[in-house]
Amino acid sequence: MTATQTPSGPAARVLSSSADRAERLSGRTLGLIIATTILFAALALLSQSFLSAYTMFVISRQTAFYVLIALSQAFVLVVGQMNLAVGAIGSIATIVLGLGLDTWGLPPVLAVLLALSLGVFAGWLNGTLITRLKIDSFIVTLSMMFIYMGLRSGISGGLPYKVPESFNAIGQKSLLGVPYVFLLTVCLLGLVGYMYRNTVFGRRMLATGGNAAAARLSGIATDRMVVWAHILSGAFAALAAVLWASKLSSAAPETGDDWLIVSFAVAIIGGTGLNGGIISALGILLGSAIFMLIKHGLVEVKANPYFTNSFLGLLILLAIVVDRVREIYSDKRKDKPKEK
Repeated sequence: MTATQTPSGPAARVLSSSADRAERLSGRTLGLIIATTILFAALALLSQSFLSAYTMFVISRQTAFYVLIALSQAFVLVVGQMNLAVGAIGSIATIVLGLGLDTWGLPPVLAVLLALSLGVFAGWLNGTLITRLKIDSFIVTLSMMFIYMGLRSGISGGLPYKVPESFNAIGQKSLLGVPYVFLLTVCLLGLVGYMYRNTVFGRRMLATGGNAAAARLSGIATDRMVVWAHILSGAFAALAAVLWASKLSSAAPETGDDWLIVSFAVAIIGGTGLNGGIISALGILLGSAIFMLIKHGLVEVKANPYFTNSFLGLLILLAIVVDRVREIYSDKRKDKPKEK
């Protein structure tokens, strides 16, 4: 069965089942819309400056970064994996970008392509080690996280790299008040949503995460799907790093240090299934908005910053518990005999 063929028989049933699981997000997405609306309204009432053009610019731009970081985790969660090296890949990609722009004097386009290529390679390496050697993704990506973190510190010495002023436009400028980064992210999110909903490739990835054994019996190359998931993860982590450097006007080695909790929090809040097979592009956008609004709200109420990670951890746990309760309730409704 080639990539262009329409699956039939068992393969069609597996892909259809994965698609059905994705459709179950509709109720969850409605809940995310309501939560986002409530948070937005509460902050608008709490702060007089919240609805200002500057605040909206900052929030929408940061929301876009959270989306990219969450997608880099969601790609691997969909196939039943995890990537603990998301931030580390972003960090080493930042170093390569800085070397290209500041040390080697490369044109910005070439330096960006080099950084993105490194992200793709890092993702491919993770996926290959996992599938060829049959090592758990937790162990592989944890090991690679330390490797990349060590490399970034050793190469840079902890010092940031300069970037040309022309490189800062996409990270700092806007179109009619809407950040370029946000517009780019929304377009990419739309493509991701289309891929999972409307392409054979995307549905095979969903099937791999939904039931890998059944997917293999149906002729789907599940190992290949896992490798591709990690490649996409590395590419989006590197892209987030490039755009972050554009925003900061420098390639800072500490880029990505706080991405791990963000990647899991936003992806899980946005409805990405921890057991694989479920993802929602709109859910990730809403999850990112909720995450950003909560962080902004903590600043507005002058919450103790030392407790921020504890609160975010509770938020992740709450999202997991709610999702699990929803699944249990849904399964009970399915098993309940219909009244005649």
